[in-house]
Amino acid sequence: MLCRKLLGRCALRKGEVTLQNVRTAAHFTYLPQTPNPALGDTTKLNMFQSINNAMDIAMEKDSSAVLFGEDVAFGGVFRCSLGLQDKYGSARVFNTPLTEQGIIGFGIGVAAAGTTAIAEIQFADYIFPGFDQLVNEAAKYRYRSGNEYNCGGLTVRAPWGAVGHGALYHSQSPEAFFAHCPGLKVVIPRGPTQAKGLLLSCIRDQNPCIFFEPKILYRIAAEEVPVTDYTIPLSQAEVLREGSDVTMIGWGTVVHVLLEVAQMAHDELGVSCEVIDLQTIMPYDSETIEKSVKKTGKAMVVHEAPLTQGFGAELAARLQEECFLHLEAPIQRVTGWDTPFPYIYEPFYLPDKWRCFDTVKKLVDYM
Repeated sequence: MLCRKLLGRCALRKGEVTLQNVRTAAHFTYLPQTPNPALGDTTKLNMFQSINNAMDIAMEKDSSAVLFGEDVAFGGVFRCSLGLQDKYGSARVFNTPLTEQGIIGFGIGVAAAGTTAIAEIQFADYIFPGFDQLVNEAAKYRYRSGNEYNCGGLTVRAPWGAVGHGALYHSQSPEAFFAHCPGLKVVIPRGPTQAKGLLLSCIRDQNPCIFFEPKILYRIAAEEVPVTDYTIPLSQAEVLREGSDVTMIGWGTVVHVLLEVAQMAHDELGVSCEVIDLQTIMPYDSETIEKSVKKTGKAMVVHEAPLTQGFGAELAARLQEECFLHLEAPIQRVTGWDTPFPYIYEPFYLPDKWRCFDTVKKLVDYM
């Protein structure tokens, strides 16, 4: 029934996804950012190259840094670690057995011993065998030792989100599971420049960090990335487009959906939308989103993960508590559905520009 409902809804969109092109249809248009002159010289990189560059810089400047995971010595499934073993040797870049619990447990141990640990989980969907190590060990290590010990040198990287053909074991967005656990930082970039700066911040942070990488952006997201060593502050959202009528909040791939929707709303409805990239899921930047919603009076949160208990629920609750007297309409969420992630129906599962555009109209027309 849900699939028939979704198919019927999407089939009405002229020029959009149909059953004939369902396997190849993209649900967003990637919009690269304008280079920041303050960061100096740039070079064109896609996202997997910028992540590789960030790890190269981290390992070059920190002789204790090690990179490990399944197949990372060969470059990894998405080639993010390509060439790093050749440069730094097999003692610092090495493969592990196929055991996510072991990868994260090992990372906790070497980080607690003072080493900078960069652990790769091959897909975010595979992180759950290591859930216990992250939630019961890494997140609580400092607390249970009374700040005497910590494993703050641990960063866990994982490809995350929809990819166009990943289905139920390769396209999940599990950020809400880890955002619920005090002691972990959860970060998701929207493109190459953010990926490099945020990853370097995670690697150097004194808390265990989970760095989810939108896998669909690895190769289609290319922009001028600063060649220097730079960091982007964690827990700081970025206002990508200022507006006065509706606040739209997202992270990762959907940020590009929202930028496209903001332009559509401007052109077709005369509506001014403010677009915010949260960047750090936990601890998140409540001040920026609250300030925006108090200005616009209307808000929507968009993410690929399922609706129920998704991180959008936390944001909606916070905004309702802090901005209640400023709200002019109920806060809206546009998300994945409460089903396992589908294969052929992926385009109908994702919060595409049409679902988001319909929600903007609903907010604007609310009486």
